[in-house]
Amino acid sequence: MTKTHILEEIRRTAAENSGTPLGWRKFATETGIRESDWKGKLWARWNDAIREAGLVPNELTEAYDEVELLDKYARLALRLKRLPAVADMRLSIRNGFQFPDYGTFKKRFGGMPQLVARLLQYCKSRDEYVDLVGFCEGYMARSNDEPAESAPSTEAIGFVYLIKSGRFYKIGRSNAAGRREYELAIQLPEKATKIHVIRTDDPVGIEAYWHKRFDGKRKNGEWFELDASEIAAFKRRKFM
Repeated sequence: MTKTHILEEIRRTAAENSGTPLGWRKFATETGIRESDWKGKLWARWNDAIREAGLVPNELTEAYDEVELLDKYARLALRLKRLPAVADMRLSIRNGFQFPDYGTFKKRFGGMPQLVARLLQYCKSRDEYVDLVGFCEGYMARSNDEPAESAPSTEAIGFVYLIKSGRFYKIGRSNAAGRREYELAIQLPEKATKIHVIRTDDPVGIEAYWHKRFDGKRKNGEWFELDASEIAAFKRRKFM
């Protein structure tokens, strides 16, 4: 990972964000460039990297206290009328909301079961969030009854892939890179070509994100008619 590449990505993502540089957490989500790739190696602080890229750092703090995190999560839950999944958090960030990424919640609470347990306590003490109590209790009941199925490990890595057959593109997911594409390819009348694969700890949510983003180009099921810019947008993501 070179300094030149990281600086180019800082400028690119800032341009796509109306000229505002991203915080390092969102930058990692967008590009797959981790904090460990630059911190203590190229720069001591993220703002130093942003300045070297010729941009003005965003002074909005990236540190959140527990109450602020719970409040942001609860407000999103009210808007969705359900507990937000990891993909919902990422979509909120993508849509321009000032929302912490899932890594912030995981670092503070340890995972979704712990987050929901703490949220339940928080909502019981706040009248404006009383409607969320039932969601929390339902989630915890399912987690206790079926821990292996309803609370999958967030560390498991899956894949969301883009393949081409003829003039159309399919966006799908798999727990093993290449396996699902191979199974599908043998069923297609034309040879399928793999275009790109995104590694993710949330293959269901990330597949849904791309399906929604390209919904206007959907032709049938998971097949889309994409242009060069849309394909390039998918290929820019290494990890989500």
